[in-house]
Amino acid sequence: MANYQLQRGTYDAYYEDALNIEKIVSILKRISKSYGYAPIHTPMYEQTALFARSAGETSDIVTKEMFNFLDKSGRDICLRPELTAGVMRAIVTNKLYATKDLPLKLSYYGSAFRYERPQAGRYRQFNQFGIENVGATSYLNDAETIIFGYNSLRILGFPHIILKINSIGDEESRNAYRTALKEFFQNKIENMCPDCKRRFETNPLRILDCKVKEDQEIIKGAPKMSDYLNEQSKEYLNNILKVLDEQGVEYEIDDTLVRGLDYYSHVVFEYHFITENGTSLGAVGAGGHYDNLLREVGGPQLSSVGLAFGVERLNLLLKEINPEEYAKVELDAYLICLGKENLDKVFSLCTTLRNNGFNVDMSFENKSMGASFKIATRKNAKFALIIGENEIANNIVKLKDLNTQEQCDVSLENLVEVLDEKLVD
Repeated sequence: MANYQLQRGTYDAYYEDALNIEKIVSILKRISKSYGYAPIHTPMYEQTALFARSAGETSDIVTKEMFNFLDKSGRDICLRPELTAGVMRAIVTNKLYATKDLPLKLSYYGSAFRYERPQAGRYRQFNQFGIENVGATSYLNDAETIIFGYNSLRILGFPHIILKINSIGDEESRNAYRTALKEFFQNKIENMCPDCKRRFETNPLRILDCKVKEDQEIIKGAPKMSDYLNEQSKEYLNNILKVLDEQGVEYEIDDTLVRGLDYYSHVVFEYHFITENGTSLGAVGAGGHYDNLLREVGGPQLSSVGLAFGVERLNLLLKEINPEEYAKVELDAYLICLGKENLDKVFSLCTTLRNNGFNVDMSFENKSMGASFKIATRKNAKFALIIGENEIANNIVKLKDLNTQEQCDVSLENLVEVLDEKLVD
C-alpha cells in the first residue's frame, strides 16, 4: 500500500484549526468591507518575471525562495510568493485604474508559496490576507491603512500590539542613505555573512534586515535612515505619526526596519505582539508605501500603500494567547432516533431544522441511547432531540440540554421557536 507523506513545509488544517482560520478570515473580510475595500482574486501562478521585477532581484524572495518552473510550452512560471504583484498585474490587465474611482481599495485572501526553512507558524505554502490602496494621494491613505491593521489585530483578540514603523524616504533620500551605508560597511563586510556580502553589492539597505546575531551587533553602529531623510520625507512621516498619536495607536520608530521587498518607499511598518511579561513574539503582519510598483508592471505611476497578515501565524498565536475564545466545531442539536423504523421521519425533522437555520446532525444507524449521547457530546451539541415511537405518536420530541441535563417535552409545532429561544439564552 502506498504511504503518501505530507510534504515538508505544508500542513493539514481540520476541525478547530480549520474553523478558526475561517473565523479569522471572516473577521478580516468584514473589517475590510467596513473600510470600503472590495475583494479581488488573482491566479496562484504568474510569469516569474513579474515577481523578479516587483519584489526586486536582490530580495530573498527572488534569490532564494521562489517556486518557479518551466511549463510545457517552455514559459518560466512561478507560484506566487506574495499577492501584491498579482494584484498590480490584474489592475493593469483589466485597466481598473481607468475604469474605477481612485484610490482602488482592494482586499485579497489566498495561498502563497516560498521555499524557505519551515518554522512555527511559517510554512512553504501559507495563506495571506491583505489590502492594497492604489492611487493614494495623501499621507492619510497610509495612516488609514496602518490603523486598519492595528484595529484588526485588536478585534481578532491580540491584547497588546506594538506598531514598529520607519521611513525609508523617497528615492533621493534612499540614494544618500545607500552611499552612507556602503561607506560604513566597507571595512566590515568581509566579516559578515554571505547574504550581507551579496546585499552590499546589490542593495545595502537589505543588510539592516540580517538575522545573524554577530552581524546584528555590527549593524547597531550603522548610520540611521532618519539622518538622511530630506524635508519632504520627514514631513510625510511626521504627518502620519501625528494621526497615529491622535488615534491612540502605540508605535515605536525602528531605524533598522526596511522590509524584505525592494518596491517600498517612504513609510514601512510591522505589527508586533507583546506578551504580558513583555516578550515580543515577532511580527504578525506588515506593510508599507510604494510609489512605482504599478508603473513597473506596465501601468501608470500611482502611489499606493498596503499590508498583509500571515493567517496561519495569526491562528497559532491566537490559539496560545486566547484559548477560551478559540472556536470549536459544535452543533445546535443532535437528533437521536429510537428505532430504525422511525429514521425517515426523524430525517425529515432534521432537514426541516436545517432549513430553518439550525446546525444539526443525526446518525442513520440504529445506535443505542448511550452511544448516541456520546456522539452528541463529542460533536459538542448543545441539545439532544430524542424521538421514538411514543414521541412520533404524540407529535412531540424530548429536548435535553446537554449542559444542565434538564429535559422537557416540546411539540413539533413549537420546536423551531423553542429551540431558537433556548439557543439565544
